[in-house]
Amino acid sequence: MVEWTDFERSTIESIFAKMDYEDVGPAALSRCLVVYPWTQRYFGNFGNLYNAAAIMSNKMVAQHGITVLHGMDRAVKNMDNIKATYAELSVLHSEKLHVDPDNFKLLGDCLTIVIAARMGTAFTAEVQAAFQKFLAIVISSLGRQYH
Repeated sequence: MVEWTDFERSTIESIFAKMDYEDVGPAALSRCLVVYPWTQRYFGNFGNLYNAAAIMSNKMVAQHGITVLHGMDRAVKNMDNIKATYAELSVLHSEKLHVDPDNFKLLGDCLTIVIAARMGTAFTAEVQAAFQKFLAIVISSLGRQYH
């Protein structure tokens, strides 16, 4: 079980409470697909992903980015048991979708960049440390089925 300080817990809850999901989700997933083009192979049914402009304007990419963030809500609401919370998602991504678990880390990095840009100077080193800890647990939980 992960030990959360009061600061870490309140920081994660605050980030997600203030987050504009319709802005951050699409921006993070679009960034991931542009910066790491090999991640596009999991989105073959999303239509035109041929360049950055097409990816950033793709409604299916945007919707999936929002879906990912709402999926992370489950982790925020269950911070004391993220691994169990994500057990089904881990199975889905490993056994049905066959997603390379390294891609979770890539998306997490892109999400961090987008959140840092949106928060500006409020994204201090301490806030980032709490957010990175949260992401590490989420990513580990999603990749659990692979081990």
